Amino acid sequence: MVAVNLGFAHYLLDHLYGTIMHRLRLAPQFFSGGWGGQNMVLLEQITRQLLQQGLQQVSAQHWPPPAVRPIWKTVWESRTAKLQEGIFVTPCEELVRRALPFESQTARVRLLTPKNTPRHRSSCVVHLAGDHGFERRLRIGGPLLKDNIATLVLESPYYGNRRPKLQRGARLLCVSDLLLLGRATIEETRSLLHWLDKEEGYGKLGVCGLSMGGVHAAMVGSLHPTPLAILPLLAPHSAAAAFCEGILQYGTAWDVLMRDEAAATGMTLEKTRERMRTILSLTDVTKFPIPKNPKAVIFVAATDDGYIPKHSVQQLHDAWPESEVRWVTGGHVSSFILHNKAFQQAIRDGLQRLN
Repeated sequence: MVAVNLGFAHYLLDHLYGTIMHRLRLAPQFFSGGWGGQNMVLLEQITRQLLQQGLQQVSAQHWPPPAVRPIWKTVWESRTAKLQEGIFVTPCEELVRRALPFESQTARVRLLTPKNTPRHRSSCVVHLAGDHGFERRLRIGGPLLKDNIATLVLESPYYGNRRPKLQRGARLLCVSDLLLLGRATIEETRSLLHWLDKEEGYGKLGVCGLSMGGVHAAMVGSLHPTPLAILPLLAPHSAAAAFCEGILQYGTAWDVLMRDEAAATGMTLEKTRERMRTILSLTDVTKFPIPKNPKAVIFVAATDDGYIPKHSVQQLHDAWPESEVRWVTGGHVSSFILHNKAFQQAIRDGLQRLN
């Protein structure tokens, strides 16, 4: 009974947070600028072509990815560790780069590394998330330094210093922004992984992501030509599960999308939701290839997550045989706060399984 009540409390916390942020309109809604006009048309076209051609084949044809060489400055340095911040121009293809807001075209990363250990005897994990800044993910990475695991945190387009001036907080203005965010994050991460491997010479590599960052981590890991540790944390199999089923549906500007001139005439709320589900099905990771070493894939999911349905986690686990799901007691919000140790252990174990 206590466990049931505790689970309900975590679920209630998600809904309370969702009510304050979304239903009471204390924060802007997602997609208050509509579908995205020509950007939406372009991204749908590009993504459907990639799926039709076969993601694995297209990915192989574009490997190695465009080179990135970040320009670094030292944030701090101690006897045992060093934190650097770097910038580089996004390596996305020209069409995608032009569609990105100007502020998002320069990528920003932070690299936390252990000192006094050769790179080839160290590991490095790229951390992805829709966060403003780096601190939350660096808190996950800090305790891993003693295991000779470095942390590279990418600030995604549309967040932090890369946030467009017209965007308030984390609320993307258009649906097309969500697809652009994903496409740019994937391309930047692929280039960073290649740099970490070929230029920096790390012994093992991984990719980790929180929430929607976990979807991007799974996509990147799926397409990588060699085995990676892949750690999607509190992540759905597709953005459709988050925006059409979870609490984020209450923070979505459905009325604006229904009226948007980019949508067909005679749109009803039901048709608008269906169109959203169809578009966001382009982010379905179960359509991606099985990673090279699925045993090094560890999903960490919350038992009472109001944002990510359980079936969504299970769908991706089922699509990638030999992967593992670890359940932590909590909701989406509480797990971000309470379960860093579980996230850290998943990272350690995923890298260990690359042996």
